[in-house]
Amino acid sequence: MKLTLSVTLLSAMFLMSTATAAERTLTPQQQRMTTCNQQATSQTLKGDARKTYMSDCLKNKDTKPGEKSLTPQQQKMRECNSQATQQMLKGEDRSKFMSACLKKSV
Repeated sequence: MKLTLSVTLLSAMFLMSTATAAERTLTPQQQRMTTCNQQATSQTLKGDARKTYMSDCLKNKDTKPGEKSLTPQQQKMRECNSQATQQMLKGEDRSKFMSACLKKSV
């Protein structure tokens, strides 16, 4: 009886911790890994070509030395901000434009 109860409680605790782990947000490195993996899959890379691509992608070789790599959201924010500046938007118009721009899918 005690053994059954103990096993049941341990199982319940394990399931609850697994559900909590799945709900956590991804770290920037995990987000980059997911993005690089999706891009490598879409390009149907395999073997050494995939390994090289993943390595380069994870190192983010597009950025200059000493420059901080940007997350996809930060890149989107930079692009929208640049567009708003080019259009010389200010105040409420700029806020509306930025909101609409950031809601667009990549």
